[in-house]
Amino acid sequence: MSVEETAPAVTAFMLIKTRPEWLAMTPQERMNAFATQVVPAIRARTAGVRSRFYDTEFYSTRVTDVWVWEADDHAAYQLLVDALRETPFWDRYFEVVDLLVGVENGYARTYGFDPLATIST
Repeated sequence: MSVEETAPAVTAFMLIKTRPEWLAMTPQERMNAFATQVVPAIRARTAGVRSRFYDTEFYSTRVTDVWVWEADDHAAYQLLVDALRETPFWDRYFEVVDLLVGVENGYARTYGFDPLATIST
């Protein structure tokens, strides 16, 4: 299957930093809060999004985590952000430091080239 057939329309790198309220909870309380307050809001308001979560606090002081979102289209991404803003995730548990949104191999696709930067061995 080619990259063209499998790539999401939108990829967002959400750079976040933990806030004191999140850090004051025990690890179990954090998992419960996320499972009961954040995940249901995402599932109720969005479709066509997938995510991966990366811990970075042992390498960076600017951000503690990177949440990578893939969305089928820009509307799905917008609904995701709207859903997150309605939860304690946004500005209570985490500070959203930056959002980097892009389209994988957008330049190559625009000009009809095969993507060279996406390498699979």
